[in-house]
Amino acid sequence: MVDFPPRRKPSRKGSMADVPKDLLEQIKELERLFTIDQAKLKEVTEHFVKELEKGLSVKGGSIPMNPTWVMGYPDGYETGTFLALDMGGTNLRVCEIILPEEKGEFEIIQSKYRMPDELKRGDSEELWEYIADCLQQFIEYHNEVEDLEQMDSKLPLGFTFSFPATQDFIDHGVLQRWTKGFDISGVEGKDVAPLFEAALQKRKLPVKLSALINDTTGTLIASHYTDDKTQIGCIFGTGCNAAYMENCGSVPKIAHYNLPPDMPIAINCEYGAFDNEVVVLPRTPFDVIVDSDSPRPGQQAFEKMIAGLYLGELFRLVLVDLHDNKCGLFEGQDISKLRKAYSLDASFLSFVEEDPFENLSETAELFVNELSLRASKPELELCRRLAELIGTRAARLSACGVAAICKKKNIDSCHVGADGSVFNKYPHFKARGAQALREILDWPKGKRDPVDIRAAEDGSGVGAALIAALTIKRVKAGNLAGIRNTEGMI
Repeated sequence: MVDFPPRRKPSRKGSMADVPKDLLEQIKELERLFTIDQAKLKEVTEHFVKELEKGLSVKGGSIPMNPTWVMGYPDGYETGTFLALDMGGTNLRVCEIILPEEKGEFEIIQSKYRMPDELKRGDSEELWEYIADCLQQFIEYHNEVEDLEQMDSKLPLGFTFSFPATQDFIDHGVLQRWTKGFDISGVEGKDVAPLFEAALQKRKLPVKLSALINDTTGTLIASHYTDDKTQIGCIFGTGCNAAYMENCGSVPKIAHYNLPPDMPIAINCEYGAFDNEVVVLPRTPFDVIVDSDSPRPGQQAFEKMIAGLYLGELFRLVLVDLHDNKCGLFEGQDISKLRKAYSLDASFLSFVEEDPFENLSETAELFVNELSLRASKPELELCRRLAELIGTRAARLSACGVAAICKKKNIDSCHVGADGSVFNKYPHFKARGAQALREILDWPKGKRDPVDIRAAEDGSGVGAALIAALTIKRVKAGNLAGIRNTEGMI
């Protein structure tokens, strides 16, 4: 997760009147590199639709299109007490969620635990031990019991594991690859459920893993729980992704299960991997550097152009290039802090875009405090424009994935539940994305947008609990498709 500063007043428009000619030429070149017009948006979206289809096929494609074994939406009347575990990028979150009898309502208690950086690149066993320890602390504190073994029954748990995983069952998941800066050896290609369950068993924790989910799938389910017009769930944060409900008959790679063709199944797209072959994505030389210097070159091509983890790095690379090779930006100054990879995150760009002062005094102060650089007013204007260009490109490209799902499913009107730090906190991201959707889908002007991207419910917490509840409900009904271990669920 990217930490953003508090929202401030709407930004003012900068003036280029006092920008020297050489800087103006660089700004025009940056505009050429980072601007995506309507025709390109449509081209990207059309290819996106084909890649979504390919991902559902037996052969597969770059976009995994993982079946989640979440077989339908909640009806709003699910009840019970559930645990939810959210393992994302920055924090580990543990929740206790109570679903009362009132339709679409929930109560939540939660605690956050910092995910140490050394764990992200450390040992597999240490990771699961740490997670089990946090879970034990939470249960002991909130249940006020001295001996966990004496608890009457096991608490059903929905585990939000927000990394690409292949699932033959809802209560298991084989990690395809680490993302979001994680690189723990010995886990890729393995089922993470038994690794997690072994750590629980070691501590004799009264917990039953009922569902392993992705945060995006959770976002879809939680948002539909409170708003039944929701048909797509999206994440625009450290990474990017979407989930939607497909018909089993439209998923050739699960045809051997012989499920009813009209039975719904949630698909976790994992579309950060869209166009890894770079057929249509308009990459700049800076995007190429971000990819080549990443732990996984050639993977997550789409994500590296729009996700919060990479926006600050793109901004930094451009500034270093302008200093070294182009117009002598920050001439005569020590830019050693700026040369440090990933020293800037998306919140830096957010701050620059939101500077409300005509002289960009807050941006100037930011450069002094964070980078020990004193920027002239024209240099600040260039930095402001660059932040706008990178932020706008991310928002416009993000709309292509949503539009592709709408076109594939022939969705004319729906709500999209979106979550993530970039969507929620990056200035103008929502408005820029909405404008791109209008351009892609050719909506008439002056009317309300038929596809409305709005703030999602808590997918990784409430969504995980709901999916655990839906799984238990299916077990009780005898619908066991995609459930491996029903012991202890009812």
